[in-house]
Amino acid sequence: MNTPVPSVRRRRGALTLLAAAAMLALAGCKGGDLVSYDLPAKSARYTFEAQTNDVKTVWQYTSAKATKDDAPKLSPCIGELVGSNQAACRPEPLIFLRYDFGLALDNTVKAGTDHEVTVVGYYQPRLADLPKVTSLEAETTFDGGRTWHPAATKATGKNTFTTTIRNPRRDQAPGGVGLRISATDNQGNTVRQTIPMAYTLR
Repeated sequence: MNTPVPSVRRRRGALTLLAAAAMLALAGCKGGDLVSYDLPAKSARYTFEAQTNDVKTVWQYTSAKATKDDAPKLSPCIGELVGSNQAACRPEPLIFLRYDFGLALDNTVKAGTDHEVTVVGYYQPRLADLPKVTSLEAETTFDGGRTWHPAATKATGKNTFTTTIRNPRRDQAPGGVGLRISATDNQGNTVRQTIPMAYTLR
């Protein structure tokens, strides 16, 4: 499962969201809209939230005004696309999450078994060195998010983690299994993503 997210860039102290229509819908925007807001030039801590369907993602990160361009040609800045603004820009250090749920062809997992889910943290492309995801915690819910249970997690590669979910009996999770992931990188940036129903049991 890949969770779509809006593309985030800084230009002249503004955090600008640019994405395809489906991605912009995450930020509550109509297709084709560009959303921006002013931020102080001084380094500060920010929170950014997005929600699509029932999946909620909350980022916390530290950023400051860009002093030089740090964006690849394949990921151009807003000004290069819609105007002549040539101010320095770069992607914000948001941690995005990609999942391999290892589901059967009918998108289910066998009840009453331990099941492994792989989670990969990644960032928007940039020229400078990217942060490294240093820790990841997982929680599961079998009652639609009313209660959460920690799930064992281990690092299995660069920015890659495996969490083991102990699936209950099918009647103990009639609405499916939910997952909540919290990750942190070596710059102190964090993400928490809540998926109320990651998969169903058979």
